[in-house]
Amino acid sequence: MKTAHLTGPALDWAVCEAESLNAFGFEVREGKLWTLCSDREYWKSDFSSNWAQGGPIIQRKKIGVSFESVELWEAWAYDGVTGTGPTPLIAAMRCYVASKLGDEVEIPEELT
Repeated sequence: MKTAHLTGPALDWAVCEAESLNAFGFEVREGKLWTLCSDREYWKSDFSSNWAQGGPIIQRKKIGVSFESVELWEAWAYDGVTGTGPTPLIAAMRCYVASKLGDEVEIPEELT
């Protein structure tokens, strides 16, 4: 799937993949991604809509974000990769995934 089109649990899954958090599995509950942690407990992975989770990635990876037009934000990484989206977090997480995993990501069938 094109990284530029990822949303919701599929985008959050791709962020987990880029962060190496998918090793033990995942499930979707009420439209949100839950990642199985090494301690066998699930953790709500909500990078694309929760600043407490996505914000540290933006800061750590020094991703810039700017407002482009109505419902369009653009994000860019230090390596020149960009991403766009309807919110700053979605744009930044698409940018991060593209920077780490490329312009296309193989998403598990249950998330497409």
